[in-house]
Amino acid sequence: MLVNGKWTEDWQPVQATDEKGGFVRQTSSFRNWVTRDGAAGPTGEGGFKAEAGRYHLYVAYICPWASRTLIGRKLKGLESAISVSIVEPALTKQGWRFGDYQGATNDHVQGATYMHEIYTSAAPDFTGRATVPLLWDKQLQTIVNNESADILRMMNDGFDDLASNSVDLYPTAHRREIDAFNERIYSSLNNGVYRAGFATTQIAYEEACAGVFECLDWVEKEIGDRTFLFADHPTESDIRLFVTLARFDVAYHGLFKCNLRRLSDYANLRRFCRRMLDWPGVAETVNFDHIKRGYYSIESLNPTRIVPSGPDLGDIF
Repeated sequence: MLVNGKWTEDWQPVQATDEKGGFVRQTSSFRNWVTRDGAAGPTGEGGFKAEAGRYHLYVAYICPWASRTLIGRKLKGLESAISVSIVEPALTKQGWRFGDYQGATNDHVQGATYMHEIYTSAAPDFTGRATVPLLWDKQLQTIVNNESADILRMMNDGFDDLASNSVDLYPTAHRREIDAFNERIYSSLNNGVYRAGFATTQIAYEEACAGVFECLDWVEKEIGDRTFLFADHPTESDIRLFVTLARFDVAYHGLFKCNLRRLSDYANLRRFCRRMLDWPGVAETVNFDHIKRGYYSIESLNPTRIVPSGPDLGDIF
């Protein structure tokens, strides 16, 4: 990680734990918002007006948080407005790396080798992990935001005038339901799989794993035979749910020990994932080779870095 702008130790997935030995996620550090007129958003400072070609998105296919923003960019039709760079799947001792692995790219903006160089170019004294996604302002040469929830929402609102698709990811009539659903699945499912996988004590693992499956059981009943959760098209909540489900049997079931049941054991959630993958553009944001190779490159969980042959994706989706 970076300490005062200097790379000081090899990358590790767990930087902090709670009193039970549970995984504690790093808080996002950059919380500015792109808005239609450049006014300040809910957090941070103003000065970031939505303009085509001004902003660049850094992502990893393996990362569910980054995939939220990739899906949002596709669903809103913002590909020509927001450029993108994609890191390689395997996590190196210096974290995310740009390169020529199939599906990855070089850093098209600054020519960096590692993601942490992007952070220090904006904040030379930055301390913390260099995470994705990250939205970069090419005009001001600085980081706008590295919180996926913020970036997804600003794509729907701040960038809406530049979007070629009219899909509303946060419809006014359903905002209360969306917010409640997002909050419920975040701790127990989206972050819950990480709390299980990176737990450092048995009790922390057992509590997290139980929470994962309690949430999956609840969502299986909640979604029922609905096409999507709150509208006739995907919303924020569908995206947040999908990015975790898409990685479940491929990585979380085995590597993260979330193995009480598989996604393929949930009929409604399985059908939901198929509908998401069939929605125009969504499948292009999902790279199962990157997902498998990325997760199984985490040396602390898989010292040999052997990537399993299965599961058969046809049995899941």
